[in-house]
Amino acid sequence: MPDFHNPAAFLLLFIIPLLYILRKAGVLTRLTLFSTISDWGGKTFEWDVKRRRIFSMISTVFVCIGFVLVVLALAEPVRYKQERVYTSRGTDIMFVLDVSPSMAARDIAGNRRIDAAKQAVQKLVSENSGASFGLVTMAGEAAVIVPPTVDHPLFVNRLNEIQIGSLGDGTALGTGLCTAVYHLSSSSAPKKCIVLVTDGENNAGAIHPETAAELAARNNITIYTLGIGTEGSVPIDYIDPKTGKNYSGYLNSTFDTASLRQISLAGGGRCFEVRSLTDLSLALSVISRNESTVQSYHSKTTGVELYENLLLAACICFIASWVIRRLYLQEPV
Repeated sequence: MPDFHNPAAFLLLFIIPLLYILRKAGVLTRLTLFSTISDWGGKTFEWDVKRRRIFSMISTVFVCIGFVLVVLALAEPVRYKQERVYTSRGTDIMFVLDVSPSMAARDIAGNRRIDAAKQAVQKLVSENSGASFGLVTMAGEAAVIVPPTVDHPLFVNRLNEIQIGSLGDGTALGTGLCTAVYHLSSSSAPKKCIVLVTDGENNAGAIHPETAAELAARNNITIYTLGIGTEGSVPIDYIDPKTGKNYSGYLNSTFDTASLRQISLAGGGRCFEVRSLTDLSLALSVISRNESTVQSYHSKTTGVELYENLLLAACICFIASWVIRRLYLQEPV
């Protein structure tokens, strides 16, 4: 429920019943001209009185609504919301997301693996306002999309911009992990972790994944691995961002769960097998719970002015009334 900085403006609403009373009392009247138009010896021309009355009433309703909206705008409505301002550092979470073509397989509740991962990551971000999130994408090579940041809207926007096939074919797990370790190693956060989301085994890059995991452990960085997707023949479709070519067909999906377990074991974390949206949400919930920290904060109240939207709506109502009276009723307004 919004608050109003100028509630005295609501007194203007009494103008509407006042005009109605004056109209009924005959103080305010409209000039009416009566005339009969007909052909010689023909039928008298008649207006469709009922239809005109309906449209005239609709026009009047638009004017009244517009007036009420203007009064509301003059009352200066403000909606307040509470925000947390953290005064201590939270957890740093770096996602390493596989963007190889196989992540376009549709076997997670009919969604592509990459899209299901994006949805789950966004949910995790929305539930951890005090944490910092970063993003690395990998396929044949790796790239930092967002370094660890508390600017969650920025993180989500960049996450949604990720495209399948942007880094070629292959899965360079070690390169992706090392890139994430590099951006977390100098962090002063009380807890640091990497969440690797992939559907393949390491088949590209010059760095072995377990070597990267050991490097993470030496820097007090925990690694969690999520093997996403089902086994067998699954449908796949994606558009190559470099050529614009559309690829579709079926993928013979296989998993090397053992290597993902070894990576998480070396990184002091845990491996999750994700076969459904429920598995994915549960895995990220466990990670969030394990990596949570106690942060100090204070509440900040911010206000959002609402008068601009009200004035825009009022203008639309007045324009609608004018169109009805000028173009349909053909009144000289």
